[in-house]
Amino acid sequence: MTKEKVEKIKEKVSFKSVSSNPIKEVKHSPKLALPENTIPVNSENEVDSEIISTLNNFSMFKTPNRLYGGRVSNPITVNKIINGNEVAQAICSALQNKNEITELFASVTNALCEKLNCVYVGFGLYHETSKCIDFKLFSQNAGSYASKITQSETDNPIMECYTTHKTIFCEDNKFLNIPYISSIETLVLPLMSIDKCLGVMVLNRNNLQENKELFGFIANYCGLFIHNFALRESANKYANTDTLTGLYTHRGIQEVLSAELKKAKENKTKLSVIMFDINNISKINRELSHAKGDEVIKLLAEKIKQNSRSTDIAGRYGGDEIALILPETDTDNAKYIAEYITYCLSCCFVDDVGPVKVSVGISTYPDCSENQEKLLILAEQAMYISQAKGYKEGMSAIISSSDYDFWDDDALSSFATVLAKRHAQLGINYEDELVHKFNSEQLKSTNSLIEMVTSLTGAIDAKDTYTKGHSTSVARYSEALARAVNLPEEEVQRITLGALLHDVGKIGIPENVLRKTEKLSPEEWEIMKQHPTIGADKVLAPNQGLRDLIPMVKYHHEKIDGTGYPMGLKGDEIPFEARIISVADAFHALISDRPYRKGMSAEKACAILKEGAGTHWDSDLVRQFIAIAPSLSTTV
Repeated sequence: MTKEKVEKIKEKVSFKSVSSNPIKEVKHSPKLALPENTIPVNSENEVDSEIISTLNNFSMFKTPNRLYGGRVSNPITVNKIINGNEVAQAICSALQNKNEITELFASVTNALCEKLNCVYVGFGLYHETSKCIDFKLFSQNAGSYASKITQSETDNPIMECYTTHKTIFCEDNKFLNIPYISSIETLVLPLMSIDKCLGVMVLNRNNLQENKELFGFIANYCGLFIHNFALRESANKYANTDTLTGLYTHRGIQEVLSAELKKAKENKTKLSVIMFDINNISKINRELSHAKGDEVIKLLAEKIKQNSRSTDIAGRYGGDEIALILPETDTDNAKYIAEYITYCLSCCFVDDVGPVKVSVGISTYPDCSENQEKLLILAEQAMYISQAKGYKEGMSAIISSSDYDFWDDDALSSFATVLAKRHAQLGINYEDELVHKFNSEQLKSTNSLIEMVTSLTGAIDAKDTYTKGHSTSVARYSEALARAVNLPEEEVQRITLGALLHDVGKIGIPENVLRKTEKLSPEEWEIMKQHPTIGADKVLAPNQGLRDLIPMVKYHHEKIDGTGYPMGLKGDEIPFEARIISVADAFHALISDRPYRKGMSAEKACAILKEGAGTHWDSDLVRQFIAIAPSLSTTV
């Protein structure tokens, strides 16, 4: 700098006093709020561009990074002039589109370091369960540092700030207990939202005292955003949490798997999926009630939560299927975890059930597949093979999709089962596919017809587990009632076949309607009422050999008083064979367990039939059925 320029600066800058180090004795300008150790401007704010340029040149003498270096004697630092609009815009930008709290903190740190020359910024959030503050300090140059401050550390400014909700100015930062940070002034501010303190924000910058209001505004703004972020996360978690098990829902586990697969791909790590399925759950639900089945499902979920690692994520994949996602885990380690969980389950006895046995399938990314849907299908396929082997060996078999040849009989059979379930979730597409196959078969004999009908009713049972075995029981009751009224043997066989297919139209009803445990809404009930028409028109009508069964399938829900569906027929307008099936259907529905009620006794069911005789059901047929009911087995 030339001598003339220096003299010009001296003329335009008013010093409060003169000393050996005049820089420390400067008069601060209210407008620019320049901190101590900074060359000031004059009180009249007459600073031309040449002087500002000269001041900016002092930035090359800034103290080295204080996170690593000690103090420099008489350091000269120049802070950027605070521009409120720029700071606000930077903070708003930092808070947008953040998916994780740590990502949010790092982004805010970058904004504060860039716009306010902060050396470091730290955030601490209070954890209700552990009663401590999880603190993390961020720095652009020195990375991050994490620690915990317990509630008993009342003398720590961080806990004091959280407790009192007041900003605390500290002349040093020894309370952080970070050895590589030199002692500098630090401000601790509460993160407030709706009169509640969520945690603290810690930062360092020159002129901390003079800019406390600005920093307080930033802390409160961050507090509100963190509160909203937590509420959103809580809402998402609740929406994706299964109420029975406390695990993720099917949708939730799919979203988690998608995110974890993305990480595995980026980090080039392996990821395994374990699929658990409870053996004999349908039998437990049918014979011991759904409450007992729910007890077993909750036990499986609890054991998975207790015996998996903190990084593993579990979700209820299906009715009784639980998927466990294991990041950074190969097949061998996944098998080890699965073996330990199944061992823990085998040690648990449930009343009336005994030890809980499960089928277990494993698939691993990228060894088995890199596609998310295929990875899950392969895990399910392995689970079904495990189910077959487990029944044979009497114990849980743990199968990986890499353990077998895809083309062997077990694998293909299991794969077909998985696909059937997948298609069943699509409703009408699966119906068209199955019905086409059903109607394309040639009827060679009565036995082949019965085999076809049995396979079709099996598909209905697979889709509507709550009525599993219902069609078979109704067929048996209808056959007994047809014999009781002395119908010809040929007609008895025809009615038995019609009863076996009376609910075939349910194959076209969505599973969320079929399996709903609460009362159906009016819209859902209208969908359910379509099943007689679907069964008659879409399943039976295209098959020449089954068309004579249409009246039984289409009209078995009609009522004598005309209040039934789908046509509202009354009295003798309803085909006689459909009236027989209607009585048998009603009786079995009354004595069967349902998700919303326990099955009735045969005596009470008969009393209800008698009460509805002449309005809902044919009076003569009800009287005949009540007479033979005691001789019928009422086991559901």
